[in-house]
Amino acid sequence: MNYILNNLEPRAVFKYFEQISRIPRGSGNEKRISDYLVSFAKNHNLKVIQDDALNVIIKKNGTSGYENSPTVILQGHMDMVCEKDKEVEHDFEKDPLELRVDGDFIRAAGTTLGADNGIAIAYCLAILESEDIPHPPLEVVFTTEEETGMGGASALNPSNLKGKILINIDSEEEGKLLVSCAGGVRTRIILPIVKIQVDEKLNTYRIKIKGLKGGHSGMEIDKGRGNANKLMGRVLKDIHKTIKFYLANISGGAKMNAIPREAEAVILTNSEYEQKLNEKIEYWNEILGNEFKSVDPDVNVEIEKLNDTIESVFSLETTEKVIDLLVMIPNGIQTMSMEIKGLVQSSTNLGVVAVKGDEVVFESAVRSSVRSLKYDIVSQTETVAKVIGAKFVTESDYPEWQYNPDSYIRKVFVKVYKDLYGKEPEITAIHAGLECGLFKEKLGDIDMISFGPNMYDVHTPNEHLSISSTRRMWNYLLAVLKEIK
Repeated sequence: MNYILNNLEPRAVFKYFEQISRIPRGSGNEKRISDYLVSFAKNHNLKVIQDDALNVIIKKNGTSGYENSPTVILQGHMDMVCEKDKEVEHDFEKDPLELRVDGDFIRAAGTTLGADNGIAIAYCLAILESEDIPHPPLEVVFTTEEETGMGGASALNPSNLKGKILINIDSEEEGKLLVSCAGGVRTRIILPIVKIQVDEKLNTYRIKIKGLKGGHSGMEIDKGRGNANKLMGRVLKDIHKTIKFYLANISGGAKMNAIPREAEAVILTNSEYEQKLNEKIEYWNEILGNEFKSVDPDVNVEIEKLNDTIESVFSLETTEKVIDLLVMIPNGIQTMSMEIKGLVQSSTNLGVVAVKGDEVVFESAVRSSVRSLKYDIVSQTETVAKVIGAKFVTESDYPEWQYNPDSYIRKVFVKVYKDLYGKEPEITAIHAGLECGLFKEKLGDIDMISFGPNMYDVHTPNEHLSISSTRRMWNYLLAVLKEIK
């Protein structure tokens, strides 16, 4: 078996990163990676627990001189976001990722890389395998379904853990120590479709919005990038003012927690409107090109005439309701923190719009570091659904993680960073969900921090991981573990 990352340092880390990249591990498809971790533990004579949610806990005694040191929990998640470029043929249920080295970066061929959070798995396995890395007693926790609502962490049995210090390895910027994170909840608006038969002969067109960068709906929500679903709502709303059309299909985005990069709508309208329709598309290319020239310069609106014969379409009322929902559902930054400069406090992302059977489903990821503001956004979204006459549900509600001013582990991380690099790390919070909130809720008095190497464009096919940063943060983690006596 040929390994692409074979010559990269630290070798053990990249060896395991490449091994797990060969195992499909999208959210909800973690059985194989979970069993792989169990086999790893047994092969290294380590105590292992695998629960019904497929979470895996591996325990290792402290090394010589650290037998009585405080137990440290190292934690990351198994699953990854599965996104790919449209032209790429890749089955995330069975195909391995195709890794490649590009200068200082590791990428995957047209798909997400899974460095979020595969690098945590690789770090932990390299430590567990080692015979000569000094460390306190370890409880290494690998959770499932983090990307779709933290299902694994929610199902974790706290009685299986005794550690009171937790190091979460699910951050994406070197030199930034995360000490607080947003809570979140998923909302779903479900609109029944009333279909009608079209008697008159109408032309069929497909409208596409593409070329957007997308990104993580927490990490990149402050970048001002376009949301394809919301932009589609604007385009369709404007067209509908002067052109009568029926929707036959609508779709946009792939993951609730990723800013949608593409959206498309299939419409039917009278042939007499064709020139006006093309003029509208040209107009919106100019509008969006101007609005997003700095952050999404490749945004593009396309129209294509189809030869398909479609007899059953959304009624005019359903068509209007879909458009109105696209326009009215809250999206983007809602509030900014008054305490931490530049930190998004509350946001929501209309991540997925899809036709499922006889319904159109609108799925959003809501985030906030203030619980009451999180539920205020939920209330706004529910009100929109009620006004339109659609069903509204929530799921995967997880808590925020509040700052601890007396954190011991933060002081250790700061000291070691200064010793290694001669400067202070940045202490910050993140507008994204980490499992730390759930661990705090389950384990009570636990001292936590989150860190990680530089990775970019996570949750997109352009995701890439810095090799040199991975090496530096590996050395940093080992130095921190050595300090905890």
